[in-house]
Amino acid sequence: MANWPFSIPSPSQAVWYLGPIPLRAYGILIMIGILIAIFLTKRRYADRGGDGEFIYEVAIWAVPMGIIGGRLYEIATSPQKYFPPTGDPWLMPQLWLGGMGIMGAVLLGALGAYIAMKLNGQRLGPFADALAPGLLMAQAIGRIGNYFNQELFGWATTLPWGLEIDDRHLPAGYAPGTLFHPTFLYELIWNLLGALFLLWFDRKHKIQSGQLFFLYISVYGLGRTWIEHIRIDEPAHWIGPLRLASWFGLGLVAFGLIGYWLAGRLHHSTRVTPEELETWEAKNKA
Repeated sequence: MANWPFSIPSPSQAVWYLGPIPLRAYGILIMIGILIAIFLTKRRYADRGGDGEFIYEVAIWAVPMGIIGGRLYEIATSPQKYFPPTGDPWLMPQLWLGGMGIMGAVLLGALGAYIAMKLNGQRLGPFADALAPGLLMAQAIGRIGNYFNQELFGWATTLPWGLEIDDRHLPAGYAPGTLFHPTFLYELIWNLLGALFLLWFDRKHKIQSGQLFFLYISVYGLGRTWIEHIRIDEPAHWIGPLRLASWFGLGLVAFGLIGYWLAGRLHHSTRVTPEELETWEAKNKA
């Protein structure tokens, strides 16, 4: 029961109206995260010798493909919400209600970025390294949207920072006033600390092309491994002692570490070459 004076209250609403136009917290926070990632990546890519304005060319491809990928991942992993007999197919396009799988967003967004790079004669590695810290920051901000939607929380808890959930969003079998682990807050803090770690690591170590992005994959995967383990939302597919999503997180950790090692052996610079910059500038002036 919510007897602690320091429990975290859930927001009373997640949507506001500007006349007939709904302004939903989830969508607003995703857009804020995207804008912060663009701003930080623009500066970091310029520091690597590239043209910071190139970020907008990449965003044209990566942002919409990332949104589509995130939604497809959500639909694929939670089919009971979107397909009969228990689901509603009309929910699929309603992104503002929540439901984005970040790994689907990253995978399809990366494909969009790769297309933009190839069309403009640039390498993906330097851009991905510039993007990595901003991507974690964007993910951290996006988790606040889960807070407004009162979703993706963890086990019941008696800790003083337990999250209050109103009766409309309370899972079956739990009494009103039950507090839950605020997994949105755990992941927000983890991602922000991870972003700071990547910024520090990038400054203190001489990295090769792609290494920082592979390190991002491992940092993110490690966080998702333990955070997914304490979530109680469906689907909760278990394989042995862990949820399927936790095993997936461990797979990301391994994939990132292997990729980091392989990228280091290739010895490709994480800086944009003068030839790449000239190619982009010539295309931009054409």
